[in-house]
Amino acid sequence: MSERVTIKSIARDLGISHMTVSRALSGHPSVLKETREAVQNRARELGYVKHAAANVMRGQTTRIVGLLLPNIVNEFYARFANTMALACEAQSLQLIIHLTGDEAGAERQALARLNEVQAQGVVMVPVPGSDGAMTLKPRPMSVVQLIRQSGADAAPTILVDDDQALQGAVAHLAEKGHRAIAYIGADSRLSSGQSRLASFRAGLERAGVAERPELLFTGTPTAEIGAQRMRQVLGDGAATALVCGGVEISNGALSAMMAAGVSPTGPFDLVGYGDPSFYAWIGGGLTTIGVPVERLAHKAVELMVAASPPPRIHRFEAALIVRPGSPPG
Repeated sequence: MSERVTIKSIARDLGISHMTVSRALSGHPSVLKETREAVQNRARELGYVKHAAANVMRGQTTRIVGLLLPNIVNEFYARFANTMALACEAQSLQLIIHLTGDEAGAERQALARLNEVQAQGVVMVPVPGSDGAMTLKPRPMSVVQLIRQSGADAAPTILVDDDQALQGAVAHLAEKGHRAIAYIGADSRLSSGQSRLASFRAGLERAGVAERPELLFTGTPTAEIGAQRMRQVLGDGAATALVCGGVEISNGALSAMMAAGVSPTGPFDLVGYGDPSFYAWIGGGLTTIGVPVERLAHKAVELMVAASPPPRIHRFEAALIVRPGSPPG
């Protein structure tokens, strides 16, 4: 097995001190340009990799940040991760992504690994009911919560303010003459599930549409649940329209409708959540609740590079996107 390349081995190869090599690799101005270039070239040739823990012991930052997501199948999470990765690159930050599957054990393991590499911060979608952020207290790692709030300790949190968009979705359907409007969303374990259901109910009241408990469905926010509940709604035949309260739920419900040969743009109307590109052309355009993914990702990176981000909530407003496929009646 080959010997691990170190600062000392590079110094030995070039016949200079290891302190000079260290300064050259960190870009210290006291090192001559010729020496710095020779050190950097030799380091590349040998495949030298900086040791994160050693850098921290010397008082250097690792410039590593973490991103904990339930998955990247969800179109929102995938777009967020892509945008954050590009924003991190612009800030010379190294992004490490961990997928938790919304499981507490996976979340704890991911946070432990970020601690091992001395990450300076983490953006995380908290696992329902977990206190994962609490495990970071032994180290000065900054925490930014995304979409959901978890734990008693205050941390900067980025939330989507979709209250007006959800109420607008109900109003839009009511204007088209719908009086039996179903809802599928996340359950009360998630703060976002609680708030979105409350917004839907407020929208019914505001539009003068009676709430029908048998048309309110909540559960794990997956495409499978969206499809299952959508088949139930279509089978019962009691609802004439549906509002979705989550990205994966929306895609699942849409898939079930199309598999059943039911158009999502009338006479049964579906209002989606999230705005993947194909929503614009399904049935002439699917009305949906758009989320400003790029703005959320850039705010997350901004908070990561801040010295001490204040423990406050940053809200970004969602928007109801009404498309020609379902114009008001």
